[in-house]
Amino acid sequence: MQISPKLNNVETSIFSVMSALANKHNAINLSQGFPNFKSDQKLIDAVSKAMNSGYNQYAPMAGNLELRKAIAKKFELLYNTSYHPEVEITVTAGATQAIFTIISTFVRPGDEVIIFKPAYDCYEPAITLNGGKPITIPLKAPSYNIDWNLVEQAINDHTKMIIINTPHNPSGTTLCQTDLLKLQELTNNTNIIILSDEVYEHIIFDGAQHQSVCLFKQLKARSFITASFGKTFHNTGWKVGYTCAPKELMEAFRNVHQFNVFSVHHPTQKGLADYLAEHSHYQTLSSFYQDKRDTFLKLIKDSRFTWTPSKGTYFQVLDFSDITSEKDTDFAKRLTVEKGIASIPLSVFNTHERDDKVLRFCFAKTGDTLKMAADILNRI
Repeated sequence: MQISPKLNNVETSIFSVMSALANKHNAINLSQGFPNFKSDQKLIDAVSKAMNSGYNQYAPMAGNLELRKAIAKKFELLYNTSYHPEVEITVTAGATQAIFTIISTFVRPGDEVIIFKPAYDCYEPAITLNGGKPITIPLKAPSYNIDWNLVEQAINDHTKMIIINTPHNPSGTTLCQTDLLKLQELTNNTNIIILSDEVYEHIIFDGAQHQSVCLFKQLKARSFITASFGKTFHNTGWKVGYTCAPKELMEAFRNVHQFNVFSVHHPTQKGLADYLAEHSHYQTLSSFYQDKRDTFLKLIKDSRFTWTPSKGTYFQVLDFSDITSEKDTDFAKRLTVEKGIASIPLSVFNTHERDDKVLRFCFAKTGDTLKMAADILNRI
């Protein structure tokens, strides 16, 4: 039998590679982005209660209505804007499924999609699978700011979509109000759709405010927001997220979503709906993770790494150019095998694997884990 897969020569995800290497060598795993502490027991109890209360059959295709109403309430509280829970919010199997479905819904062969690299690794394969052409714009270390002149030059009649991510994985940077205003200006009077990956919206530091596309009227009218309860509430294995968009865009999304996933784990949705009634459960996350960021950076202040403090997410990028001239992938693997600490090299997310001599470390870990990791990094 001859086969012709749509994605050829795709290597195993760097997250799988580094986690497997960490497991093999019993290394501290600061590579893959998941916490090593449990979710709030109140949330676990809420999901268990939902199971015991009979929420064990299919949820509505768009998601449990109580959860969609809770999401709508969150947008009103945080951003003074609204999404109609019945027609503008859909619960998804994590943000990745939402992203894949959005791209599948709108991108046709020959369409161009602008992405900014380094970029999370699910964007480009989804574009390619649907016959689209990724148009990559580099974000240069250490600031990883968007050069909007390059964006303006890249936009043409074939541009179907622009994907943004703030707070940004893997760099830990954020977009500011000026960035969003420029994006709004460049896409005004076009048919370009914005896909805004905002899974770390509640993890932003130093008193900054998250700049969601929903804060900008003209952007909101052409945008999808994708979000993740897994990232927010320390349970990435639950794979529950959501997407918001104006009614017309959401109708198109649901036409594909219903044949892709249809519906998401019902008791988890009900538990989340009840848990979101207490707004502090997401409003205190920034301070919670800023404490971890500050603790981690204080612990490694005497190391030979250099850095700009992360502005958001639970990742910290460390520059190792004063330590070695090795390629970042080689250095990351050597640290895992020889030193017992795993990280993610950023070159794998860059166009042509540009090597900025930086590694990404996840600080969503217990204090003891961060202390053990810092002891290793200080000896390198």
